[in-house]
Amino acid sequence: MGASLFIPAAPAVALPSGETIVTFDVTAGSLDITVPAGPVDLGSAPPGGTLTGELGEVSVSDTRGGEDSVWVARAYGSIFTSGALEIPPTAISYWSGEATAEAGGGTFTPGQPAAGDAVPLSFFATPITVFSHSGGTGGSTATWIPNLILRIPITAQVGTYTGTVGHSVA
Repeated sequence: MGASLFIPAAPAVALPSGETIVTFDVTAGSLDITVPAGPVDLGSAPPGGTLTGELGEVSVSDTRGGEDSVWVARAYGSIFTSGALEIPPTAISYWSGEATAEAGGGTFTPGQPAAGDAVPLSFFATPITVFSHSGGTGGSTATWIPNLILRIPITAQVGTYTGTVGHSVA
């Protein structure tokens, strides 16, 4: 028999670094507004009196992921009733105040930054602008705590009045 030649296998060589390709998708989210559940009690006062109080946290979340995160939040009121008695939403003024929290690029603009900027509420068909955002990319969030100022009409009659303050965002 002939001689066999044995050649040992070369050992595996480890590289000093390596890379792995990773992929993922960013999907479009939504534009949402969160409001206090209530009820919110502003207290009591006689005809011609004034009541003030915080509504609670209102938040807008824009996770649509667009090239420009633009939105406008609006508020409106209903007729406040006590049985057959009514007080119009215009008896309540709204001021947003500054944002208590915000995230994302762009410009956040309160509709009524201070009490002196308060605006009477109107019906759903003609809501008032209470907060807005423009610029920035991707998404944004803002939270504010609006204040309500109720000027009870001098013609109001005694009763417990109930109505709503609504918000929308687009």
